[in-house]
Amino acid sequence: MSGVRHAGGQAFVPPAAMEALGRAIFTRAGCSAEEADRIARRLTGANLRGHDSHGVIRIPRYVEWAETGRQVPNQTISMILDQPSFAIIDGNYGFGQSIGEQTVDVGIAKAKEHGVAVTALRNSGHLGRIGDWAERVAAHDVVSIHMVNVRGSLIVAPFGAISRRMGTSPFCAGIPVAGGEPIILDFATSLVAEGKALVAYKGGKALPPGSLVNADGSLTNDPEPLYGEVPPGGYPDPNNGPGALRAFGDHKGSGLNFLMEMMAGALGGSGTAGALGEPNRRRFCNGMFSFYVDVAAFDTGNAFADEVKSYVEFVKSATPTEPGGKVLVPGEKERATLAERTAGGLPLAEEAWSDILDTARRLGIPDAEIAELVGGAP
Repeated sequence: MSGVRHAGGQAFVPPAAMEALGRAIFTRAGCSAEEADRIARRLTGANLRGHDSHGVIRIPRYVEWAETGRQVPNQTISMILDQPSFAIIDGNYGFGQSIGEQTVDVGIAKAKEHGVAVTALRNSGHLGRIGDWAERVAAHDVVSIHMVNVRGSLIVAPFGAISRRMGTSPFCAGIPVAGGEPIILDFATSLVAEGKALVAYKGGKALPPGSLVNADGSLTNDPEPLYGEVPPGGYPDPNNGPGALRAFGDHKGSGLNFLMEMMAGALGGSGTAGALGEPNRRRFCNGMFSFYVDVAAFDTGNAFADEVKSYVEFVKSATPTEPGGKVLVPGEKERATLAERTAGGLPLAEEAWSDILDTARRLGIPDAEIAELVGGAP
């Protein structure tokens, strides 16, 4: 497709155009050309796979964070402890699209040399779609598990509570499939990611019923209680509302969220979401505790690939609940969405698209240049 198309209250933005505009924005925000490309490509890639919550809707927020020092452009990781099969890594508050890539590359190299590896990343900027990192690892025929917490993010209520005590704390795993696409399991331990609430707030897809709890304990799918009153010209801040997101699966999701805090926050050294008696909210960052297993080191009988493919076929042979339906394995829905949106463009609520354009203009990118970047009138 060529140029931005508007229909049904949405803007459909060609992926290449979105990447081009994103690169220009992050370059103006102080990122190197290489980092600006990584951020724009990975945010666009999240939308392409249907993870709009971790996609380009975050561009205005990322720029604001760079301006306030919450995330720092052009950072590289520091090795706090570098052992043969594990490493403790400081992200120096750099953009997660750079810090995450550098971190998993350390884990891949160590797993390839020693069979297994662990990395504990602390003080990273927002790591984006964690599935990116599992995909990068799987491309090297390495299995990985990633546990993430968000220090300083108090937007999720524990099971049975109203008060905010947790972040969205995602979990992700990647399984390589020889000769095929990897199996990627990637989800927030909250019922919805905060970014999905932001998408809904900006006029996008509505949230499922009961995604949030109000201050009075009632359940709602209205994202407004998460953000509270947003001043004119301001950007929604999930820290400001009286309500909270809920964990998925009641006590099970809440327990898994707690585990993410223990592993990525406490054990990894990044710090948990918060603590009693602190006068100020902790500085925002992501922590990520990751395990890596080299398939070649464990697959002594050369049966792994066949067993994975056999089980995928077995699962997909199950009778669907609806006539004509399909049983999917993790990652299939994302690949179908990728094909659809590559052809038809990224669907963005008009308000979300306007926010991105306003950010570009505020950074000094003239309308004529924006039009050139996106292939016509935006």
